[in-house]
Amino acid sequence: MPLDYVHDTQAVFRKVMDCMAQPGKTNSLAKQMIQIDHPIDCYHSTFLTMVTLLDSEATFHIKGNHTPLVQRISQLTLAKHVKESEADFIIITADLPQAGLISAIQSAKNGSLIDPQLSATIIIETPKLSSGQEWLLSGPGIKKAKRIKLAYSQTINQAREEKNQEFPLGIDIVITDQVGKLVCLPRTTVISEVSK
Repeated sequence: MPLDYVHDTQAVFRKVMDCMAQPGKTNSLAKQMIQIDHPIDCYHSTFLTMVTLLDSEATFHIKGNHTPLVQRISQLTLAKHVKESEADFIIITADLPQAGLISAIQSAKNGSLIDPQLSATIIIETPKLSSGQEWLLSGPGIKKAKRIKLAYSQTINQAREEKNQEFPLGIDIVITDQVGKLVCLPRTTVISEVSK
């Protein structure tokens, strides 16, 4: 059965919002991923997240050479592809070097004191969630400090901290992987290294 762009994206939206409300919680989009019956130039979980969150009033930027993907997302969502510093959503595909992600974080818009919601959400692909370095998450939506493994470096975390230092300004991050897992790191979440 092909992807139902109404019901399937509603299910994806609920899962994304659940992860935003509970930072560090992992949800799966595997059920919706199997409905995608055409080739796309990104993880299926990333594609689902984009077609769910983007609409005709949103802007987006996909880093790298992804012209067919940009055209497909624009066609499906009516969202406009703009330069990185103007985008509501910045998509970082797995083939992009870490330096590209750092520059995206640094150039992303982070809202204003009057309109902090006019900030960017960065969607990052990683081959496999729950792998890599262990991190400690704390903040709103987390009852106790939560441990999570992420392929997420100290350099990335430092760039994120610098971008989010003037709350309520800042960026939100959504991380997707190739098997359909999804985790969110809102700007209110404090991410620190686990002491060894």
